[in-house]
Amino acid sequence: MRRIVITGGPGAGKTTLIERLARAGYAHIPETGRAIIREQTETGGVCLPWSDRQAYARLMFDTDMDKYDAAPREGRIAFYDRGLVDVIGYLRVEGMPVPEKYDLAARQRRYHETVFLAPFWPDIYGIDAQRRQSPQVAESTCKIMRETYRKYGYDIVDLPLADVESRLRFIESALALAPPSTQSGDPQP
Repeated sequence: MRRIVITGGPGAGKTTLIERLARAGYAHIPETGRAIIREQTETGGVCLPWSDRQAYARLMFDTDMDKYDAAPREGRIAFYDRGLVDVIGYLRVEGMPVPEKYDLAARQRRYHETVFLAPFWPDIYGIDAQRRQSPQVAESTCKIMRETYRKYGYDIVDLPLADVESRLRFIESALALAPPSTQSGDPQP
């Protein structure tokens, strides 16, 4: 299984790229954090980064564990909009301790050795209902994600500050990917 993570700070174009990869036929795993924020906001929940950061991190961790374990069939490439290591990065950004079980899970549940990082890109960064971080926090988050993935032994490749089509071609070239139609498995998990 080739689980390929795209990470970085908020608002750097990760989700747009993941959506484009999905349209190209690649399996994809959507970002957990924004989905949790939407769900918690709609239901009046409190597992939100601005009300209960610990509960929010716990819910992200549990959901990302499930997503990792429910990956597409063996041999299929799947792109992850963030991974388990991002939860650890989030805790570091917030200055909170990393539970031992999170660390152990990140060491045992491995992704492809190459992790693509969407660098902070001030020209496209914007705040919205789920993304409330300042540009400074977004840039700091990117730095911490880079450090955290490196700590777990991943090779970081920066995505170019370019349109989504260029980023798609960059990833396909970097990984020497065959067209998705030649891969085995379902188009998404």
